[in-house]
Amino acid sequence: MTAPRDRKPPEPVQVVKSRRDAALRALVSGVPYIQFLGITFDRRGDELTAMLPYDEKLIGNPLIPALHGGVTAAFLEVAAIIELSWTLLWEDMEAGRIDPAALDPLHLPRLPKTIDFTVDYLRSGLPRDAYARARVNRSGRRYASVHVEAWQDNRGRMFAQGTGHFLMPQSTLPETRAR
Repeated sequence: MTAPRDRKPPEPVQVVKSRRDAALRALVSGVPYIQFLGITFDRRGDELTAMLPYDEKLIGNPLIPALHGGVTAAFLEVAAIIELSWTLLWEDMEAGRIDPAALDPLHLPRLPKTIDFTVDYLRSGLPRDAYARARVNRSGRRYASVHVEAWQDNRGRMFAQGTGHFLMPQSTLPETRAR
């Protein structure tokens, strides 16, 4: 069996990877608070790990010293929202409904809105880098539920976890259809 002659050869993996990384950078750079906190995301396939690099401005109690509880909560919520948004964006990119090369901070899908977010503080966040991974438990047209876990030196030793419920945007696609 022969392939049709008008079919394009697959793109090199590095081209696809760089386009997906650029789409993630555009998604993250569209939220100024993420830059203020210094949160970055590491992408491996469709899996994201959020990283909150240590900075003195993030310390809430200088006597311990410990990360501020509000910073911890914001870190978890940001990880949940970006994971949820990336999951939707990833599906649209893979299906060809959106062109990742056309994404920039001005042409992004709308982000989900937080309905509620509960944080369990399991231990003090120490003055060092923190990491988080979110898992989408349910995502429908109107509502989504996401669980997030945060750790520092040892993934098995979480310092916080959170569960959030989000209102999904009416339309997740910007006007950047893939051609």
